[in-house]
Amino acid sequence: MREAFIVGITGGSASGKTLFLNSLLNAFNQGQICLISQDNYYKSQELQPKDENGIPNYDTPASLDFELFARDITLLKQGTEVRRPEYTFNNPNKEPRIITYTPAPIIIVEGIFVFYFPHVFQLLQLKIFIDAKEHVKLQRRIKRDREERGYDIDDVLYRYEKHVAPTYEKFIKPYKDEADLVVPNNTKFGTALDVVISHLKTKI
Repeated sequence: MREAFIVGITGGSASGKTLFLNSLLNAFNQGQICLISQDNYYKSQELQPKDENGIPNYDTPASLDFELFARDITLLKQGTEVRRPEYTFNNPNKEPRIITYTPAPIIIVEGIFVFYFPHVFQLLQLKIFIDAKEHVKLQRRIKRDREERGYDIDDVLYRYEKHVAPTYEKFIKPYKDEADLVVPNNTKFGTALDVVISHLKTKI
């Protein structure tokens, strides 16, 4: 069995990475592809950095355990199964499940900081940046955080202005030029998706 081919997919918060990823995964059979997400590597609540108003800031590289993230990606690449508790976005009513990452010919590494940390970046063999205009990302973020995570509008707007937008400018956007493929995702991404699928089919 040859070593897994590793794809990194990044972009700003609410750029549409999840929809792109789900569409990509649906094009492959079970066992052909493994998705490992940065979101399940947040540090514990008490270790989260806080902003000047004492609000925890989850949109910063310091919020995540990237050494562990890089280690688990390396294990998967080598053919070793990885188990990790699901991150529940601080929802006290949701019981985290144990996620099992099973080695596959293709490993998708997803998250807003996967280009930022060298130990993760150096593992990526294909780098994809999902891009969207600022107003589009804000509309998506408001909808997602209210419907899926139960945040009120004031909280969403505060975090976007104080955390999300500055983080994009400092830690995400500067690495756009490192991507092998930039996918504009303001309305649709079908052509780019077809190109990625075709290329990855050659790695199985």
